[in-house]
Amino acid sequence: MRIYVPATVAGLRRLLDTEQLQPLSGTAFALTPRLREAYAVGDDEELEYVAMSEAARASLRLLATELADDPSAPPRRAVVSADVDDVTLRPDLDDAVVRVDGAIPMARLAAVHLDLEEAGDAVRAAAAVVDAADLGDPDAEFTLGEAEGHELAWYGVQELPFVLELM
Repeated sequence: MRIYVPATVAGLRRLLDTEQLQPLSGTAFALTPRLREAYAVGDDEELEYVAMSEAARASLRLLATELADDPSAPPRRAVVSADVDDVTLRPDLDDAVVRVDGAIPMARLAAVHLDLEEAGDAVRAAAAVVDAADLGDPDAEFTLGEAEGHELAWYGVQELPFVLELM
């Protein structure tokens, strides 16, 4: 199953150091049967994009914590896609949420999705209000929408060292 794991730039650096990805609390997102049921229309590609978008929003939550500890942290959402065999569906958390046990080895990773530098201001602002947006604050939702309007760039896993070096 293709899963989408929320991350941050610091998490991507750890990935390179350890050659494995450790999802926080094992949380990832995927095209699950429940997600498919939630949408009246949409092919697999469109629904996988929905799952990846949920992972990007979760990345904002991780980033909010990082920015609180280190305001100079790069304000970029990151999502790592991977192919894993064993996941536990968690519809009690959300339609697209899955849990993975343990770390995911580098060989199972498919791609890295990362904001470009131009998204930085919007992402920083969204990270500050993501919780308020989840609670329905219309101003926070607007700010979140500004960040989500930036598409994540796609990188092959082999490109990650070079991408991070240029940051």
